[in-house]
Order: sequence, then C-alpha cells, then structure tokens
Amino acid sequence: MGSGSSPRASRLRRSSFDVEGKRAQLSDLERQASDQNLWDDPSRGQQVTSKLARLKQDIERYEAFERRVGDVQALDEMLADETDAELAKELASSVLALEADVEKLELVALLSGEHDSADAVATVNAGAGGTESQDWAEMLVRMYLRWTEREGLTAEIDEIHHGDEAGIKSATVTVKGTNAYGLLSAERGVHRLVRISPFDSQKRRHTSFASLDVIPLLEEAEEEDLEIPPDDLRIDVYRSSGPGGQSVNTTDSAVRITHLPTGLVAACQNERSQLQNKAVAMRILKARLAELERHKREDEMAAIRGERKAVDFGSQIRSY
Repeated sequence: MGSGSSPRASRLRRSSFDVEGKRAQLSDLERQASDQNLWDDPSRGQQVTSKLARLKQDIERYEAFERRVGDVQALDEMLADETDAELAKELASSVLALEADVEKLELVALLSGEHDSADAVATVNAGAGGTESQDWAEMLVRMYLRWTEREGLTAEIDEIHHGDEAGIKSATVTVKGTNAYGLLSAERGVHRLVRISPFDSQKRRHTSFASLDVIPLLEEAEEEDLEIPPDDLRIDVYRSSGPGGQSVNTTDSAVRITHLPTGLVAACQNERSQLQNKAVAMRILKARLAELERHKREDEMAAIRGERKAVDFGSQIRSY
C-alpha cells in the first residue's frame, strides 16, 4: 500500500502538539515541585502539582500515539513486500483508529486555556414556552449525561427543579474528568428544538428553547483563597422534591445558599446528608462568584479597548 501512517498523523507530529515544548515545561515543573519550600504557599503548591499531573498525562498520551504510529508503519512495510488481504484489512482498521487518536490529540492541543482542564458545573434552564421548553430542557440534560459517558467523564446531578406537567425547569450538573470544562464550554449558549409537539392535540410544529451555562470548578487551593464573610450568606434547608412537587426525602437535607451582595444562588439536593449538600452548594457558589469576577474583568478590558459586547441570551444558538 505504501501509505505510511496518516497524513493528519504526520501533520500532528510536525506541529500541533509541540511535544518538545511540553517536555520542557515538564522539566521546569518537576524542578519547581522538588523545591522544599514549594508548600510554604499552598495555593502555588496545588497549582504546580496539578499542572504537573496534567502535563504528564498529555505527554504519555502522545507517546502512546507515537507507538501506534510505529505499529502502523511496520504493517505498511510488510504489505509493501506481499499481498495479504487480512493484513490489508488490519492496516486499514489501524489507520482509521489512528485518525481518531489524532482528533483527540489535536483537541488536547487546542484545550490550553487557563481553566480548560478543570472540572465543570453545567446548568440547564428551560426557556419561555412552559411545558414544551421544560420537556426540551430535560431532553438536553439526558443528551449531555450520555455525552459525558461517551467522553469518559463523570456527571452528577446536584439539583433539579421539575416542571409542573413534564420535563424540568432547571438542572445543575457537576462534570468531572480530563478537560471537562474545556470540552463543555463550547456547548454554552441557547439550544433550540423545532418539532411536532407531543403535547399539542392538533400536532402543530413548536419551537422550544433551553440554555446551557458552563463554569469551571475552582481548584481546592483557589477555593480556600476565596473567603466569603458569613454575613454575606443566607443558607436555607428544604426537602428535595420530585415531579409534580412531591417530596422525595423525609428530612430537610437539601441546601440552598444565597450570596446576598450579588444575589447568586447555589443549591444541592443529591447528597445523603445536609452537611454534604452544603459543601457541594458552597463549592458551586464559589465557582459562580469567581466566574462573575472574570466577567467583570473582561467587561472592564472591553470598555478600555472601546469594544461593545452583544447583550443576548447566550453566546451561540444550536438548532435541532
């Protein structure tokens, strides 16, 4: 066949991933990690060790890819000297698998933002339209839960508000795993569904909207650095409810925390105890406060540059 590996694999090896640059970063981080004074500043210690672990994982992934490229090239050389249908079939399958590996590595190369490697909190809200939009919001949550499974991520529903008749009014989901925020942040915005409504006896076409918002969870050290005065918080406990408003818990274990100065709210009802729910809700609230501060800084920089940001419901619209 004489095809070698894949043209995209060759391109990745030449430029996209910059493995030598990553190895240089790794050496520098290992030097910092060996500094006996590193943990004098716990925040810096946490950042260095987290970056070190992620960088090692990226390099190991690339080195495994290089080994697979070598295997494909060896197969290709064998076929240059003989015609073997089974071998040709194996080579074709290996090249396809290599293309999939290239896509994943190119994505890793792109996900280099400050928070791309972080865990994420995703919030789905039904738009205007009552039951139609609430049903669509529930469908959207199910879609992303299945997507997280396929991507090797873990997802846990922290809070859900069920619709009066069907679907949900909102849901908050914590997604954990490699590049969870980087992968999910591209989905942020308004999602539109056009369909023949199952709730309309006349079978008319309806358009429903639901929004997806995604924020990065803070590293442990960042959370500790973000102190909130107790007087700025209102903490409410309540019983978690299921469809139709019925209580699904016999104790007031669900927790809702409101940050009074900003009006930001975070809640959790999924954990077994009130204490666990409070800890999760506080973590989500801190992530939302940090995101609010980031937006403020971006707005200030945009004002300095004379830019105007569009005021709309979400940054993109995806139609189904």
